[in-house]
Amino acid sequence: MGRCFIQIVMGPAGSGKSTYCQAMQHHAETLGGSRKRTIHVANLDPAAEEFGYQLAFDIRDLISVEEVMEELNLGPNGGLVYCMEYLLNNMDWLQDELDGFGDDDYLILDCPGQLELYTHIPLMRHVIDRMRMWGYGNSMAAVFLLDATFVADTSKFISGSLLSLSAMIALELPHVNVLSKCDLLSEEAVEHILSLNSASELWDQEQDKNSIIPADVDDATEEQRQLEKQRRRRQRLTDSICQLLDDYTMVSFLPLNIRDEDSIDHVLSCVDATIQYGEDAEVRGLDEREFENGE
Repeated sequence: MGRCFIQIVMGPAGSGKSTYCQAMQHHAETLGGSRKRTIHVANLDPAAEEFGYQLAFDIRDLISVEEVMEELNLGPNGGLVYCMEYLLNNMDWLQDELDGFGDDDYLILDCPGQLELYTHIPLMRHVIDRMRMWGYGNSMAAVFLLDATFVADTSKFISGSLLSLSAMIALELPHVNVLSKCDLLSEEAVEHILSLNSASELWDQEQDKNSIIPADVDDATEEQRQLEKQRRRRQRLTDSICQLLDDYTMVSFLPLNIRDEDSIDHVLSCVDATIQYGEDAEVRGLDEREFENGE
């Protein structure tokens, strides 16, 4: 049985994971020539409710958060952890589902948004390790989505970068970071943040606006001086964090505007390159009909 190509889509709750999956599935159907494909999408979030994409399989057929909360009297987070632990104890279900795909198939796994499953509680790491044992190690990549509204707030952008770095280290997979919902911000705002050379540069620009001390230092009160001292102490910590991100240069983002087909295609092409999708395909020229259609 072949091993399909897999995108593992993750990110904070509300970052647009399901919308991303829907956009990729629809976009793949519009591609021309050898790039045209069917992208299968499966749900691994037992708390999910609605989907805009066609489901290949659904973890809720195995277990759901709603059932667990009702039967075991657990809260949403506890119910989700229980569901993922149940999945780990019943991985033959996932293996059977994955075995239904061939080696040329393309699958996206829409994963839960609770990041503690990737960092504090290594449940997703255990799932991925099991998939590696099944032979998917060379055909998987993680896609981490971060809401573009983080771009408008420097501290949140840095926090999001740390979340991405944390998931990257925890999962040890090829990793593509995507700024989702870029259609909600102006193109200039997105380009400004992405054009900055470093997290330190971004943070320095923010600190220029935040000083508590008045322009005339002699007019500062004792309370203002103490608050400024505390602010600068916290700033040194943030400076060190930003320097860590800059030193390793491991976190960068691709902007995604789901209203722009070129933007979707660029992200898909980058993920394809990461998992080496299509590298074994034979190179061929366009036939006359494809040339006339501009494909």
